Amino acid sequence: MLGEVGTFVRGRRFTKADMVEEGIPCIHYGEIYTEYGVSARTTVSYVREDLRNQLRYAQPGDVIVAGVGETVEDVGKAVAWLGEGEVAIHDDSFLFRSELNPTYVSYYFQTGTFRADKEQHVSRAKVKRLSSSGLSRVTIPVPPLEVQREIVRILDRTTQLQAELQAELQAELQARTRQYEHYREQLLTSVQSVRRASLSELFDMRAGKFIAASEITATPDADHLIPCFGGGGHRGYVAMPNHEGDKVLIGRQGALCGNVKRASGSFYATEHAVVVHAKPGVDIRWAYHMLTAMNLNQYASKSAQPGLAVGTIARLEVAVPSYQEQQAIGAKLDQFNALINELSVGLGAEIQARRKQYEHHRNTILTFPERVA
Repeated sequence: MLGEVGTFVRGRRFTKADMVEEGIPCIHYGEIYTEYGVSARTTVSYVREDLRNQLRYAQPGDVIVAGVGETVEDVGKAVAWLGEGEVAIHDDSFLFRSELNPTYVSYYFQTGTFRADKEQHVSRAKVKRLSSSGLSRVTIPVPPLEVQREIVRILDRTTQLQAELQAELQAELQARTRQYEHYREQLLTSVQSVRRASLSELFDMRAGKFIAASEITATPDADHLIPCFGGGGHRGYVAMPNHEGDKVLIGRQGALCGNVKRASGSFYATEHAVVVHAKPGVDIRWAYHMLTAMNLNQYASKSAQPGLAVGTIARLEVAVPSYQEQQAIGAKLDQFNALINELSVGLGAEIQARRKQYEHHRNTILTFPERVA
């Protein structure tokens, strides 16, 4: 058990108001699962110098463990402190001091075996908590130090390779997305423009209607099968639609206002979404790509709650090709967009598969047969 090979010491209280740009290096418990990986040599936060004598510090070689979290998974997250000096720790975290390799301990705290063991000791209140006595009863395999160091070397290298692969896959997706955007820009601008027109001449644009959040479900069920769209895009599912057909939606409120989505069939649009109905002579597919390329967010109000006035975008003018050209452009960009979406899904699945492969490798290398007495 962890309590047999080391000791847990709880940190001391400091608040977000005590944190400053420069001062005593510190690690807040919430940062353990948002800012740090398996180990750290520097901190991202500092606490006031005048609190120095009131704080408790982890020393190089200690493992810092989150004792509080919103989920059972967050509680018990750990980071090995490998910095040159001491670091102040929050009172909702613990330092674990032992003769074990600290990075080995931190890696073990990521395994399924550790998670299953610790869950027995997590309080089930709204805020999940782990006590030092509970952590002390969690078991850990203790191979020789040279074995611990070799495990850390292997897992460090595996972690690096996984990060490099993920970066390569994400770079590939970004490159393809930029290629699509360049192609879209070329198609939309290198056409024989028949005329220029305001958006109000091309579309009938009306905001959707309010619906209570209690009437929207996150996933579809027997009574909620209709997709619902708000200012940020897809919100969930409702019982009845308020629109039919192939439409374009523009978010008009919130940080994502100006985003452009497509909806077809039966759907519900809330008051935070503008429903765009194409007038005769306007192809809805061309309209979607054209409105997306316009970056409508740039016209949003610069307030705490950004908003996009329908009247503002209605006055914007665009070059309008013939209906036949609109259809051709819309079809081509739909095909290219579908390829990008397929690539995104495929790369996401590839990243997830590699992550699972890494977790399996980590769990396997950190599993040891129990010694028979």
